Amino acid sequence: MLYDEGQHAMAEETRRVLAARTDRTRLLELLDRTGAWDEAFWATAVEQGWTALAVPEEFGGLGLGLIELGLVAQEAGRVVSGAPFLTYGHGAVCALLASDDEDLLATWLPRLAKGEVKAAVAFAEDDGAMPAAPSVEYRDGRLHGTKGGVACGLAADIAIVSASSPDGMVLALVDLGQASGDELQRRAIGSFDNGRLFADMTFSGAPATVLEAGDAAEEAALDLQAQMAVLTAHEQTGGAEAMMLAARDYALERKAFGQPIGAFQSVKHRLAEMYGLVEIARANCIHAAARQGEGDFLEAAACARLSAIEAYDTATRDAVQIHGGSGVTWDGGLHLHMRRARSLAIELGNALFWEDLLATELTGEPA
Repeated sequence: MLYDEGQHAMAEETRRVLAARTDRTRLLELLDRTGAWDEAFWATAVEQGWTALAVPEEFGGLGLGLIELGLVAQEAGRVVSGAPFLTYGHGAVCALLASDDEDLLATWLPRLAKGEVKAAVAFAEDDGAMPAAPSVEYRDGRLHGTKGGVACGLAADIAIVSASSPDGMVLALVDLGQASGDELQRRAIGSFDNGRLFADMTFSGAPATVLEAGDAAEEAALDLQAQMAVLTAHEQTGGAEAMMLAARDYALERKAFGQPIGAFQSVKHRLAEMYGLVEIARANCIHAAARQGEGDFLEAAACARLSAIEAYDTATRDAVQIHGGSGVTWDGGLHLHMRRARSLAIELGNALFWEDLLATELTGEPA
C-alpha cells in the first residue's frame, strides 16, 4: 500500500506547518516544568483539524482513519511535539465508538473533534500490560483504585479507564472535570520528558459510565491500544528519521583529518544501519495502518511498535555519538529526541508486552 496524492499533500502540509511553528527553545523550557505542555502545538493541531481526522462525519469529524492520523503523528514525532493529546484523543474516540450509547457519542465526539476536551487512556498496569483483573475496581457506578504513570493524566478532561467488576473487565469513561477532589487525585510524576504529562491517578469513588463490559471490553481495549500503538510507532518513526538526517548532515559537515567524518567507514556503517531501521519501521507502520479492522491487525500493530522502538532508540543513540561532544549539549537539542525515544518506548506497553502479543498472534498460544 502506498500513499495517494491527497495523503502525500497532507503530510507535506503538516510538515510545513510544524516546521514553521515549532520552537526548540520552548520545548527545552518545558523540560523543567512538570504539568506544562506546548500549548502552541496543541492550538495548531486544533486549528488544522487534526483532532477531527478520525471522528465520523456525523459528529463533526472528517471520517478518515489511521493512515491519515499516522501521517500527522509522524510529522509530530519529527519535531518532538510538546503535547500528547492526539494519540490519546484517538483512543477515546475508539472507546466511545465501541459503545452503543448514542447520548455519550453525541456529548463527547463533537467536543473531541473540536479539541475542546483532552483525553487520557488509563489502561496499563505497572508492566504496561492489560490484565483481565485491572487494579481499579468498578462498583455501583464508581471507580476505586489507582492507575500509575498515565500519559496526559495531568491535563486530561476525560479518561477512558479499564477496571474490574463482578461481571469481568469494564471500559469506563470518567468526566475528570466533574469529579471532586475527594473522588479523584492526580499526582504529578516529574520525568525526563515532562511534556508527556505523566500522573498517578487515584479514584476514590469517582463517577464513571461503562462503555463496554466483559469479553467485549477486553476485545475493545486491546484493539484501541493497538490503534494508539500504531500512531505512536508513526511518531517514533518520524523522530528516528529526523535523527538519521541530523546525523547525516553533521557527518557531511564536520571534518577530521582533512575530510568529512562521513567518509570514515565506522560512521558510514552507523548511518546505513539507521537508514535500514527507519525504513523497516516506516514500512511496518504503513502496513499496520492499512490493516485496521482486519484479522491480522494486532500482529501488524505489534510489528510496527517493535520496529519503531528499535529504530528510534538506535537513531537517537547513534546520532548523539556521531555528533560527539556537541551531541550532549543542552542547546543542541538532540536530548529532546533521546528523552522522547525512551518515554514512548514504555507508553502503551513496553517491548516485552508487544513481543508477547506478537508471539500469541503468530502461534495461537499464550506467550
